[in-house]
Amino acid sequence: MSGDKLSTITHVLLTRTANQNEVNLGRPLTLDLSFRIDGHIRHVFNPRIWESAYNKHDTVFRISIVVTVKAGKTKLLLTKLTRRAALFWTRNPKISSRIWVYITSDDTPCYPNSVEEARSLLFNIEKRIQVDTSNLGAGNHLLCAQVNVFWGRHHYTERSEIKAVSNMIKVDIED
Repeated sequence: MSGDKLSTITHVLLTRTANQNEVNLGRPLTLDLSFRIDGHIRHVFNPRIWESAYNKHDTVFRISIVVTVKAGKTKLLLTKLTRRAALFWTRNPKISSRIWVYITSDDTPCYPNSVEEARSLLFNIEKRIQVDTSNLGAGNHLLCAQVNVFWGRHHYTERSEIKAVSNMIKVDIED
């Protein structure tokens, strides 16, 4: 896959949930992961492009996100997330464009009221994940998340893959 040099993943942040100060061996560790997809792909996601794509029968845009949580070289979690935007003809009088978008985020549908809300739903990711601590053992560990985002070729963009790594967080696992 070719990389989209004009799109990036920004603000990648991995944090522990506020209510989980102590982590016991064998119990799940709950983490919050958040990041944004910025740049070219976010900029071209607008009603003018939607109408052009719709007229060329390019009506579904899908983003696949693969998240790998690691402690050193040990993979603790590998999960896949999806975001999907479906273009359709709308007759809603509150919307100034005739072609609008319907966003599905991990099987949760949403009908945005503005272009910025549509961009936010599609390109801002906030996910709560649970990591199994039984593979780590007792002691201090540094965890990070590796994020790979990819999408296919469309009327308004080429097939692309972008990658980023989160900050490191320290986890003390007690026996």
